[in-house]
Amino acid sequence: MKKFIYGLACLVLVTSKLSAAELVDITSKVPNIQTEIRYFTTNNFVGTRIDGYLAPKCLLSEAAAEAVAKAQYALNEFGLGLKVFDCYRPQMAVDHFVRWAKVLDDTKQKAYYYPDVPKSELFKRGYIAARSGHSRGSTLDVTLIDSSSLQELDMGSDWDYFSKVSWPSYKGVNSQQRANRMLLAKVMNAAGFTGLAEEWWHFTLIDEPYSEIYFSMPIE
Repeated sequence: MKKFIYGLACLVLVTSKLSAAELVDITSKVPNIQTEIRYFTTNNFVGTRIDGYLAPKCLLSEAAAEAVAKAQYALNEFGLGLKVFDCYRPQMAVDHFVRWAKVLDDTKQKAYYYPDVPKSELFKRGYIAARSGHSRGSTLDVTLIDSSSLQELDMGSDWDYFSKVSWPSYKGVNSQQRANRMLLAKVMNAAGFTGLAEEWWHFTLIDEPYSEIYFSMPIE
């Protein structure tokens, strides 16, 4: 099923159809990458498995997956690697976030994920939105790990931590944490991704193939 959504500046297509030619499992391109798809679990800011996550898979456009492979190869040369928290995100998952954000008394994960932000301001501050670049299939949330121990490097905040502390430019973290953030950004940029000013873990392929398509098919 396909439907068109008219925005203020452009026409976007939301489609429920996916195929192997459009999105691929990252492990088919990067066999040694680590994944922890938190929206498939209860360990996320909502506190429950998110709609559309029927399997703990990282799906990406083939172009994005191949770019991730370049980043992984560069890191492996130095005994490091990538760990992925989220990739393709179905539109139904975004809709789940929106519904949750409107239930102001559900704050069971606030202390861990958004301690300094009133839930009533999550929309205003841009932490929750009606559409996500993740739904276009070329955006991922990722961190660095030690290839031997598989332990995450210290980035100064956890993934999906709603705070200025998570901004890549935040100066309140220590020098090692800043260096880790800079290394991740440098490697991902060199592989063809661009980052986000508010999230050190968020990267989108610059030449994403589906820049105006928001997929809605669940992850299976």
